[in-house]
Amino acid sequence: MRTFIAIELPQEIKDYLACLQEKLKATGADVKWVAPQNIHLTLKFLGEIDDSKLEKIVGIIGAVSEEKPRFQISISSLGAFPKIQFPRVIWVGVEQGDRETKEIAKTLEEKLQKAGIPKEERAFSSHITIGRTRSGLNTNKLAQEMNMLGKEIQVKNLGFKAERITLFKSTLTSKGPIYEILKEASLKTN
Repeated sequence: MRTFIAIELPQEIKDYLACLQEKLKATGADVKWVAPQNIHLTLKFLGEIDDSKLEKIVGIIGAVSEEKPRFQISISSLGAFPKIQFPRVIWVGVEQGDRETKEIAKTLEEKLQKAGIPKEERAFSSHITIGRTRSGLNTNKLAQEMNMLGKEIQVKNLGFKAERITLFKSTLTSKGPIYEILKEASLKTN
């Protein structure tokens, strides 16, 4: 089964990001937008895993959540990989909570690697993916709008408390992925 570990976002943040997506859609860029209900902050994409490894993964998530405290996350910017002028992945950045998110991702990565899950080659970057470009159509307009909206995000200073780590199953369909919660583990109370 296809799986990933993430921090879920509260509905009010998802609603705001859906409004942001609507403003970016107006540029006419060829983007596959993440369905608002599916927006999350990925800590580790596991990909296809055997059912036999599921119990071990759940145990690791539980262990990490018991040692890492809850923390505040604020979203602060709008950007793209590899860069805003040539966007492939459109994301919202994390300011407050970046260090904590990276620590959790690193700890998960280390423990999962010991359990036989391949290590991610790219360095972890705290971000929330909201879309992926399918072509270069209108990416100049998209970049301009992203620069303007990025300033709006900084002014709004939206945030939430990360309280748990979630293991999701992702089923790919013709209408987009369907996410199912397999396990939630509460972070340590401060």
